[in-house]
Amino acid sequence: MSFLNLDQVIKLEQDRAIVKPTSFSQNKLERIAIAGETGSGKSTLLKMIAGLIQPDGGSIYFDGIKVLGPLEQLLPGHAQIAYLSQHFELRNNYRIEELLEMSNMVSNDLAETIFSICRISQLLKRKNDELSGGEKQRIALAKCLITAPRLLLLDEPFSNLDRVHKNIIQSVIEDIGTRLGITCMLVSHDATDALSWADRVIIMKEGSIIQEGTPKQLYYHPLTEYTAALMGEYNLIDTNLHPGFIALLGESVKGKRAMLRPEQFLIVDNNERSLSGIVEQVLFYGSHYMIHVKADGLSIKIRTNTYLYNPGDSVNIGLSYIG
Repeated sequence: MSFLNLDQVIKLEQDRAIVKPTSFSQNKLERIAIAGETGSGKSTLLKMIAGLIQPDGGSIYFDGIKVLGPLEQLLPGHAQIAYLSQHFELRNNYRIEELLEMSNMVSNDLAETIFSICRISQLLKRKNDELSGGEKQRIALAKCLITAPRLLLLDEPFSNLDRVHKNIIQSVIEDIGTRLGITCMLVSHDATDALSWADRVIIMKEGSIIQEGTPKQLYYHPLTEYTAALMGEYNLIDTNLHPGFIALLGESVKGKRAMLRPEQFLIVDNNERSLSGIVEQVLFYGSHYMIHVKADGLSIKIRTNTYLYNPGDSVNIGLSYIG
C-alpha cells in the first residue's frame, strides 16, 4: 500500500477546475517535487493533501485512511501531515524558544536535533523582529517538525531567498529525510531547485499533470517546451525550418522538433556528423561559459567549462551525449 494516494482529486473555483482529476501516489521516504508555473494548481493540490482545502471530487488517502477536508472535521488539517506555506507567519513579541515550546510534541533531545538540522540553535534567544527572512523560514520549518509529522509538505520553500539562504534550506530539506526519516513533498515554480533532491518530479500545467518521472528523464526527455523550460536552459530545433540539423541528430528527427540541453552539444573538429557555424556570443557564468553559435540559421547555446572561442570564430558543432 502506498504511503499517500490521490484518486481523481478535483478542485473547482467558480465552476472552473483549478485542479483537474489528479491521481498519483507517494511511497514512504520517496521525495516528490511538483513543478509548474504560477496558477498551475500545485499549491492548491498541496493544501488538499494537507486537509486544509476541501476537494470537490475524488479522495486522498494517507496510510490507507482518508484525509478529511475542512467540511468533514472541526479543525482543518491532518495531525500527521505538516504543511509549510510560502506565506508563513510567526507571532511577534516572543522569543523563538517560547514560540517553539508552544508547538512542541517531541522529546527535548529530538527537539534539539531538529533545531540543529534547521540551523536555528543559535537563534532561540532572539525575537522575531531580529531575524532575516531566511532565518524566519527555518524557524517556521522547525515549528512544523516539532509537531512530529510523518509527511512534510513544503510550498515554494526556495522563493524569495538569496543564494546563501537557498543553499541552507536545500541542505535542511535533505537532512529532514535522511536524519529524521520524514517523507517530504514540495512544490516549486522552478524545477531546477529540486533536481538534485527529488526522486520524482511531477509537472503541472493548468490544473493537470502533463508529465512525471525521474529528474533525469524529464531533464533530457521533456515532452513539451513547457516542461523543458521548467527544467532549465534548452535549445529548440525545428528540423522543418533547420534541416541541416538532421545530419547531426539523425533521420528519426526529420520533420520533428527536438529539445536539447546546452551541454548536449560540443564544439568539434569538422567531420560528417558535425555542423558548421559562427560564434555569436560568449557569456561567463563563473562555473562555465555559454557559447552562442549560429548554425543553419539557428542560434544554439553550448555549455563549456573552457574559454577557447571568440565572437566571429568559425566552428563546428557536434553532439556530446543524449541523456
